[in-house]
Amino acid sequence: MGRSGGKKEHQIIPKNFGKLKTNTYLCTNFRGQMKIKEIVSALERFAPLPLQDGFDNAGLQIGLTEAEATGALLCLDVTEAVVDEAVALGYNLIVSHHPLIFKGFKSITGKDYVERCIMKAIQNNIVIYSAHTNLDNAQGGVNYKIAEKIGLKNVQVLDPKIQGEVVAGAGVVGELTESETETDFLKRIKRLFEVGCLKHNRLHGRLIRKVALCGGSGAFLLPNAVEEGADVFITGEVKYHDYFYYDNRILVAEIGHYESEQYTKEIFYSIIRERFPELDVQMTRVNTNPIKYL
Repeated sequence: MGRSGGKKEHQIIPKNFGKLKTNTYLCTNFRGQMKIKEIVSALERFAPLPLQDGFDNAGLQIGLTEAEATGALLCLDVTEAVVDEAVALGYNLIVSHHPLIFKGFKSITGKDYVERCIMKAIQNNIVIYSAHTNLDNAQGGVNYKIAEKIGLKNVQVLDPKIQGEVVAGAGVVGELTESETETDFLKRIKRLFEVGCLKHNRLHGRLIRKVALCGGSGAFLLPNAVEEGADVFITGEVKYHDYFYYDNRILVAEIGHYESEQYTKEIFYSIIRERFPELDVQMTRVNTNPIKYL
């Protein structure tokens, strides 16, 4: 999840993309044949593109989807190491949460990691597809996965939006089975999400029962969390002055953007594995978090 400016961009597709080279490595565990467009359709049935926020660029990033899938590598971010991993595995599909492409290009010369990823993906006939805020806003999406990990019940959308007959929207709110002290709850969240440094505002000795959350950059939902009467709001990024403003109103827990959304890969895995049980699918072994802690 993120909130920033930007325009919807066109995906980059070379004319000869999708034609497998004769020496392309095929997975020995791959037994069925399906086209990448079938996998894309399954992902978009779960998280339709119209659910994405206006600034976003979810969807097909690079490549043609008529190619037969040799395997899918799942990640939060597309980096050069992730593309290298897909090449080594012989996979021609990368599914990411964060889009690789957010801006237009006047040239592609390899001057930064995005351009180098584009070039390397094209050179190796790899399709890149991203499900970003559409997956954040979807029923059963990113925030529902976070709620599942925490153990919340009675989970509902925090900022609902009606899309046809579907109730979708940003963030969720739910309840713990049993109340926890602030300290015990924060320590559990730190362990569960492997947080290097969990930041929070002052503790006031309240018990935690009702939990609101939003993966990634979700601080814009703090007013919604307060309105819902939540005891705590968990997200990946919080602005400095929010800690002042919400000091006596709600416990704020900032766990890191990557940390909050790391289990998104499990959603991709479940969607693809259920629909295409014979396709080779792996979650990346690369930790793409650009933020390090001493």
